[in-house]
Amino acid sequence: MNAALAFSLLILFAAAVPIGVSLVLASAFGIQFFSTVPLLLAVQRIFASLDSFPLLAVPLFILSGNLMAAAGISERLVELAKSMVGGIQGGLACTCVVTCMIFASVSGSSVATTFAIGVILIPAMVRHGYPVGTAAAIQASSAELGVLIPPSIPLILYGVATETSIGQLFLAGIGPGILVASALFIYLIILCRVKGYGKMDGDGRKPFFEALVHAFWALLMPVIVLGGIYGGIFTPTEASSIAVVYALFVGLFVYRSLTFAKIYTALRTSAISSTVIMIIIAGAGLFSFLVTRSGLPAIIAEWVQQVFTDRISFLMAVNVFLFIVGMFVETSAAILVLAPLLAPIAIAYGVDPVHFGLIIVVNLALGMFTPPVGVNLFAACAVAKISIQKIIPALVPMVLVVMGCVLLVTYVPFISLGLVELFYR
Repeated sequence: MNAALAFSLLILFAAAVPIGVSLVLASAFGIQFFSTVPLLLAVQRIFASLDSFPLLAVPLFILSGNLMAAAGISERLVELAKSMVGGIQGGLACTCVVTCMIFASVSGSSVATTFAIGVILIPAMVRHGYPVGTAAAIQASSAELGVLIPPSIPLILYGVATETSIGQLFLAGIGPGILVASALFIYLIILCRVKGYGKMDGDGRKPFFEALVHAFWALLMPVIVLGGIYGGIFTPTEASSIAVVYALFVGLFVYRSLTFAKIYTALRTSAISSTVIMIIIAGAGLFSFLVTRSGLPAIIAEWVQQVFTDRISFLMAVNVFLFIVGMFVETSAAILVLAPLLAPIAIAYGVDPVHFGLIIVVNLALGMFTPPVGVNLFAACAVAKISIQKIIPALVPMVLVVMGCVLLVTYVPFISLGLVELFYR
């Protein structure tokens, strides 16, 4: 059955069938023609895959992020970040990194971060003399922080797929997020000094305390959400509903910029995004069940342990594999299909499941801005109105910078587990 599943899935991918639909169709084909179980099992497993309380956090965090973006939060965060780092040469590029890092803690989505911040900062960087390809590359690479800094949709999906604590995963994402942001920050300062970009980036920036006051209510959201989770007041799923209520309150009564038309648009966008993710979850749940039932995980585990004799070589192989997968497969689908297969093997090598979750997510986040399927790449190009070819030369060094961060996250567990050890263990 495994060969039939893989072959049919590759055919559907080649035919450009959406990933979620491909997973369902390939699974149904395998059940109908290569197994003795009834096709009704497909419906039962699809329902079981979605019957999970923690999954409710996914559409709610998506909605809260869209509501905050519709309320004009991104502009206020950009002004705050610019007041902090805009005074140095290359300040606008660094503002992009800092803003994406802050906005990530509001939206939880790298694509949402790309659009919300990119429409402001890409044109601003171009006006200040940055080549449009460089500006788009900076935005695409910075937006990956959206899947590292909590709340993070991929971390939620990993937690659900492997039954790992989502609260611990959120906490573990902070270290790698700060590491990637710092590495990009340093690289961009050096780039701007060498190329002469951004000498006038400090023009028009507000005083720090004025910008802080304007952005105060936006900054309070991650404090409430994460503080409540780690303070034991509510679960991550309950935190997602609180985030929606808070976003509505701030948009309607504090900033008064959230109209009913904007609320409708945010609801519509969130429904579409959530539906896409849920179809992928349903298909991946069914596909993973069939793969597990066939005994493939045990076969893979035995082969891996024969080929890779120690943890270092195993983790390096995982990094290479995930980098390739991330270039071609959508992040949510990759996590839901691969995490249940790889996590038990990693645990057998002595890798902490929370640490391994960050290894997977950081690797796949890299795939979000690498061709040919990098969603952040396409989003940044759409905002900048340029072709992918124009962004590649400026993007390559940033990919290498993040690859270095991936290796550090992989082989220095403290980066991910330091805060987890402090709060939970």
